[in-house]
Amino acid sequence: MILIYSDKITPRLKYIMELIFNGILMTEVKFSRSQDDFLSSDLPKINYSNQKFSDEIYFKPHPILFEPGIRKQNIDVVPFKNMSCFFQTSPDSTFPFDVFAASFFLVSRYEEYSTVDFDQYGRFSASQSILHKLEIIKKPVVDIWAQWLADEIKEKYKQLKFFKNKFRYISTIDIDNAWAYLNKGFWRTYAAQLKSVLTGNFDEFKTRLEVLNGKKKDPYHTYEYLNSVFSGNEEKIKFFFLMGNYAKFDKNISYKNHGLQELIKGIAKNYDVGIHPSFAGFIKGDHNEVVQEKDRLATISGRKIKKSRQHYLNLRFPKTYQNLLKAGITEDFTLGFSDQIGFRAGTCTPFYFYDLENEVQTNLKIVPFQVMDGTLLHYQKFSPVRAIDEIERLMEEVKNVGGTFVSIWHNETVNDLGEWKGYQEVFEKTNQLGFKWANEQAGSLY
Repeated sequence: MILIYSDKITPRLKYIMELIFNGILMTEVKFSRSQDDFLSSDLPKINYSNQKFSDEIYFKPHPILFEPGIRKQNIDVVPFKNMSCFFQTSPDSTFPFDVFAASFFLVSRYEEYSTVDFDQYGRFSASQSILHKLEIIKKPVVDIWAQWLADEIKEKYKQLKFFKNKFRYISTIDIDNAWAYLNKGFWRTYAAQLKSVLTGNFDEFKTRLEVLNGKKKDPYHTYEYLNSVFSGNEEKIKFFFLMGNYAKFDKNISYKNHGLQELIKGIAKNYDVGIHPSFAGFIKGDHNEVVQEKDRLATISGRKIKKSRQHYLNLRFPKTYQNLLKAGITEDFTLGFSDQIGFRAGTCTPFYFYDLENEVQTNLKIVPFQVMDGTLLHYQKFSPVRAIDEIERLMEEVKNVGGTFVSIWHNETVNDLGEWKGYQEVFEKTNQLGFKWANEQAGSLY
């Protein structure tokens, strides 16, 4: 157990201390506001106050953990251990930056609460992030800082050991559009064929016709292939289904379609399934939309639906997460960037959403992801070879800190066709390495 002294114990302080010590370093913390109790205690201890007592591990605190609300923070860059850190502290502090305040700033997504400049889909861009500006977006800095802190504590309290988490790997599939041509209904199919003729896209016209006549496989029907890649590792896989009504940005097969219902039932027998809340529902900002879509999936799959990932990765703090909580979601997989691979919250450890608007830790678990197929190809324009190299580097970073690596794929991007030619190998190698490391790793003391 670690004893934390501070003359003021706030919800923010408790939240970040418990995340770092309980969540990452796997040890308990105890809080005290009594100097006498702190000084007389034989426990390993940290002084987080404006007064240093002796030779204890000490951090003079940045005010962010003690102030209410959101305000513009001065991000002062502090070089330390070949990394750009921030929130400078006093010369007599153990680190030259406040590791707790900086970690809270990142994990709470403090910077996103005051953001007003979003991309065309209403998303927070990686280029706006402090992690991008400091060029540490590809490192799980919160987990790395926690290990630095553990090293300092062990140096002073040599009897203390920390438990390093086991590396975990989760491969996820978003089903935005279950089939390219099948199960679309007469009028939708007719309109698509007419459009192909009017635009001179006769190859698409021919392919659609061949698929509908059973002469060619639907290019988005990759489910047997996915089963072959995931075989033996089904517990590490999650599928997210779009159940919203048909709209401009929500073009999946109708939830009423028998073919889609059978697909969902089949997948739910072998894998964990979650809801993919619609773009239209995000725009409305009403939790009842999530409830409706979640209930549709629950009815079809026969499963209780507690997990989600937002369609288009739409996420607005704190409203989106507040709506998910109201809708009964307890675990969300949305947190990551659409335009750059890396660590949006600076961590690869799942954590609970802290609602800055209400100053409370919620019971919504956030599972950040690091890599998405569309990011690799459409935004970063990586070749398959470059994509594999970048993914392996990120996965190595996660493995080094005992974190959770999460990748996002879609049924239509693993077919090795068109623009996705070569990316089937990226998908396979990502999963092979992830499964291998997850299956051979075990937690350990360090």
